Amino acid sequence: MSAPLFLLPPGALTGVDVGSQLPLEGAEGRHAATVRRIAPGERVDVADGAGAVARCTVLSAARDALTLSVEAVDVQPEPSPRLVLVQALAKGERDDLAVEAATELGVDEVVPWQAARSVVVWKGDRGERARRKWEQTVRAAAKQSRRPTVPVVAPLASGADLRTRVADAALAVVLHEEAEAPLAGLALPDAGEVLLVVGPEGGIGADELAGLVAAGAVACRLGPHVLRSSTAGPAALAVLSAASRWR
Repeated sequence: MSAPLFLLPPGALTGVDVGSQLPLEGAEGRHAATVRRIAPGERVDVADGAGAVARCTVLSAARDALTLSVEAVDVQPEPSPRLVLVQALAKGERDDLAVEAATELGVDEVVPWQAARSVVVWKGDRGERARRKWEQTVRAAAKQSRRPTVPVVAPLASGADLRTRVADAALAVVLHEEAEAPLAGLALPDAGEVLLVVGPEGGIGADELAGLVAAGAVACRLGPHVLRSSTAGPAALAVLSAASRWR
């Protein structure tokens, strides 16, 4: 069984090497010591959320903290190509489910998109709270899946913002049930950003689709069935990862 993973602040593993003693404090230390009841002699991993992970053994446990002995330090290389999920806002927390599963499947960034047919609207304080919830979701999902990197949650994108990202991407794919080209077998670039665009419950409008294709996107279908907004993105990420990363 793999060791539990706990997340430290960015940069916390800078200068840490084999033999170093490392405190695990704050909310993560409290969760490890009080909730998980991790004891001396057990193995744990700690990561900085940016790819560095320290493999550790617990030296001592207090009420709200652990003291760790570092056994090894690994740094995960930057992924290439970089996988980015553009997830349209959806009702019923389906966008939250999509973001959670996408994190477990290895997405590098998620972009909330205010699509024309999105029923949910992010505005003002409510929008910022919703975005922070996505950040909490990807952090929790990264811990659960033992990922040393936490995906970036980008600011809310408008249609114009999305077209700009499509134009700048090495490859941009729009999932659409009426597309003729299948996603499986699509040639992927060796480097750069692969943008995967998923629409809301009502789908991507004809004008939106035309604008994205004009900016350089390719419309693709996943298969013979129409998937929910919560499952389309993760399913597509699995297809792309099988073709590039899971080898």
